[in-house]
Amino acid sequence: MQVDITLGALSMALGQRPVEAGNLLAHSDRGSQYTSRDYQLMLRENGLTCSMSGRGNCWDNAVSESFFATLKRELVYRQSWPTRDEAARASHEYVEVFYNRQRRHSTLGGVSPAEFERRHEQNLTQAA
Repeated sequence: MQVDITLGALSMALGQRPVEAGNLLAHSDRGSQYTSRDYQLMLRENGLTCSMSGRGNCWDNAVSESFFATLKRELVYRQSWPTRDEAARASHEYVEVFYNRQRRHSTLGGVSPAEFERRHEQNLTQAA
C-alpha cells in the first residue's frame, strides 16, 4: 500500500470533525504506510496518539483487526470491482453510509457509531 492513500484517508477523517489534541487514538497495524515518516508526522501535527500493534500480535489492536475483518467479510469478499475507483467508492459508501451510520455495533450497546457519538455529545452538553 502506498502512503499517499493512507495520508488521504487520515486527512479525510480529520476533516469530518474537530479533534482535541491528545484525545484521539489512531489504531493501525505495522504496515509501512503507517510507520512512514509522513504518516507519523501527520499524526503528531494533529495531536493524535498512534496505537500500533506489536510485531505479530494482533491482540494489541483488536479494534482495528475486528473492523478490517468485518469490512472484508461484509464487502470485500462479496464482490469484485473492475477499477480502483469503483472499489474506493464502494469502500467509502460502506464505511461512511452503512458502517458508521446504520450498522449496529454490540460493543456500543446496539447502536451505530454515529448514534453513539450523538448520544455522547448530548450527554456532555447536558452535563455542562
